[in-house]
Amino acid sequence: MIDDIAKLPQRAREKHQDNRTFFSKLKKKPPKNLDYIMQELHEAEFERTDCLKCANCCKTTGPLFTKADIERIAKFLRVKPQGFIESYLQVDEDNDYVLQHLPCSFLGADNYCSIYEVRPKACREFPHTNRKKFQQISQLTLKNVAICPAAFNIVEAMKKRIELR
Repeated sequence: MIDDIAKLPQRAREKHQDNRTFFSKLKKKPPKNLDYIMQELHEAEFERTDCLKCANCCKTTGPLFTKADIERIAKFLRVKPQGFIESYLQVDEDNDYVLQHLPCSFLGADNYCSIYEVRPKACREFPHTNRKKFQQISQLTLKNVAICPAAFNIVEAMKKRIELR
């Protein structure tokens, strides 16, 4: 398991091929109770993990912003959606709205989010380890284990718990 955020990218690189092989097998033949297992592993990990001590996701990656996210956050900030877009967002190569700058403008020095109550859906669901049909997001998970210590620990626990041949 990993707690040291500085070591996370290297540890993720070391495990990358093993994880790719595991997810490839998982996708072909997921256990019938995979959703239950992932929920259990996710909950157990987040009983031990305090995101406020890390916030690496907010420091190194930006979420996608949906139209609903933009409207909800703009209302919260008391600005027009277009004003929010112009101030904080840009369109990426996939034509999605993403942050103009990292770390996230809404992340405080204390790792608290100033828009937490209305944060984007992608932030609410990160690191997506309790998602239904987890096997369908293996590419995303492979990226997230290099960003989020909890995701790394969940995947390591998952590999021990689920035997794939």
